[in-house]
Amino acid sequence: MAEPAAVVVYVHGLWMQGIEGVLLRRRLSAERGFRCVAFPYRSWRDPMERTADALGRFAARICAPQVHLLGHSLGGLVILRCLQRRPAIPPGRVVFLGTPASGCRAALRLGSVAIGRRLLGSAASEELLGAAARDWDCGRELGIIAGTAPVGLGHLLLTFGEDNDGVVAVSETELAGAKSRLHLPVNHSGMLLSARVARESGSFFEHGRFGA
Repeated sequence: MAEPAAVVVYVHGLWMQGIEGVLLRRRLSAERGFRCVAFPYRSWRDPMERTADALGRFAARICAPQVHLLGHSLGGLVILRCLQRRPAIPPGRVVFLGTPASGCRAALRLGSVAIGRRLLGSAASEELLGAAARDWDCGRELGIIAGTAPVGLGHLLLTFGEDNDGVVAVSETELAGAKSRLHLPVNHSGMLLSARVARESGSFFEHGRFGA
């Protein structure tokens, strides 16, 4: 009898629904043999605490030897807040894709006006408009992939002055306690379509390092 496959839970970003990550999930499944599932949540409407708890319950119900977590953008912060609450999830690794783990100047600029705060919604406003410090102390290995192709709506809001993916600056993806970091020439949304991003994410899930 074949061993049960490890599972990758994909957690989407702001204003998304999970369908945008279907190619990434298919590649992880085809190339690495993972069983990939998407965690659905209302990124604009629900507060972070409710979403983080829902992710914990969702992942805890998965029967697999390993459950890896893959977060794009805001989805990475959902994973962080979830794991800080110590849910009973099977062991695994975590990869963040373009997650603004140490802040987001584009979100701050957008949130400086009332209509911008409404567009950001509850969870993103909680995480990106405050000044709360973050570090990675969740008991799992974390790999961070940041994009350096500066194409995105963030340039309508500010001038970055450093490498960025069009929405999030590379420096804003840094998080103390992460095991590995990788910069790739992709933009914020385009990383979900990148074969290299899928390959590197799979490498980290399997081996705990990029480029394996």
